[in-house]
Amino acid sequence: MTASLFSEVPAGIPDPILGVTEAFRADAHPGKVNLGVGIYQDALGKIPMLECIKRAASKWAETEDTKTYLPIDGVAPYNTATQELLFGKDSPLLKEKRVATIQSVGGSGALKLAIEFILRFLPETTVYLSDPSWENHRVIFEAAGAKVETYPYYDPKTNGLRAADMLAALRKLKPKSTVLLHACCHNPTGVDLDADTWREIAGICAERDLIPLIDFAYQGFAEGLQADSEPIRMFADKGLTFFVCNSYSKSFSIYRERCGALSVVTGSAKEATNVLSQLKRIVRMIYSSPPSYGAHLISIALTTPELRTLWEKELDEMRSRILDMRKLFASRLADAVPNRDFSFMLKQRGMFSYSGLSVEVVRELRERYHIYALDSGRICVAALNQGNIDLVCGAIASILKEKS
Repeated sequence: MTASLFSEVPAGIPDPILGVTEAFRADAHPGKVNLGVGIYQDALGKIPMLECIKRAASKWAETEDTKTYLPIDGVAPYNTATQELLFGKDSPLLKEKRVATIQSVGGSGALKLAIEFILRFLPETTVYLSDPSWENHRVIFEAAGAKVETYPYYDPKTNGLRAADMLAALRKLKPKSTVLLHACCHNPTGVDLDADTWREIAGICAERDLIPLIDFAYQGFAEGLQADSEPIRMFADKGLTFFVCNSYSKSFSIYRERCGALSVVTGSAKEATNVLSQLKRIVRMIYSSPPSYGAHLISIALTTPELRTLWEKELDEMRSRILDMRKLFASRLADAVPNRDFSFMLKQRGMFSYSGLSVEVVRELRERYHIYALDSGRICVAALNQGNIDLVCGAIASILKEKS
């Protein structure tokens, strides 16, 4: 036989998050717990199918009448509903038609479209990520050819924010640098910016002519739909032009349908039209047109009054359950390891907690107790429930006591 075309292809480096999930699935232990993957689970440890989505699916089954391609920019009512959710139905931006929105293949797809557009028209930009940030941010941006650097964010000594260092670093960036910002529920730390810091960042972006790229994957999981979108509306009120990548995976528990959008705030209706035309060219180059099913379900849920009300109720319940588990997690750990302070967890928001656990502790949790978390110490609080929290806290306490 001739040599295989693929004989020199090396094995790829496992994704740090998906690699943990693969190890979890391969573990035959009946009491295993996966705290690594960022997926919401209910009180029974199940990934819920929201009732609003079930009802929307029934409506769509009755009305769908074709399987032809969607337009390149996606489902029009979906894009309109997305704009209203992000910026407010009465936003001047929408009245002036200054926002170009395009349906994307999940939040990751929105990030891909954003960086492709940015590099096409600003090829010399450098993208700055928080230190740390979601691992896939760097992967997506570097694969597109962007230079990626970081700015100070998380302080492991205080388990909080390096606000002063962050602001100082942003003030030194070159004009037209791209700054990736997490709107809320920072991934992976759970440490969010307060309103004053957001205002300062908006001012710095205006003064330094920076390009804000806002990742908004968890709207509704911090304080609520309106409150969580305040940073975006603050940037709009400042008169900035910027990018917003949003995802519905978590808020609608519709992960496999890959529903997201990229919205670009421009200076005029003409600019928005031109930007959208360029985004459509990029989509055409990559995948031609987006999938239909999930976008239509979300569109129905957002635009049907009774389903919209039901969705907001279900979203509130998910947020409340995560908060309850965060409080219980911190309380149980405080009781089990009284010589260590876990109160910082109560200041974090969203699905994740940077637990402060070392790589060594995380690996012992995996090897001895079949509890899976990321090496960074990031724990998915949404994966905790009454059935596993005692096991998790007991295992952490046992290891920490041995090392004290």
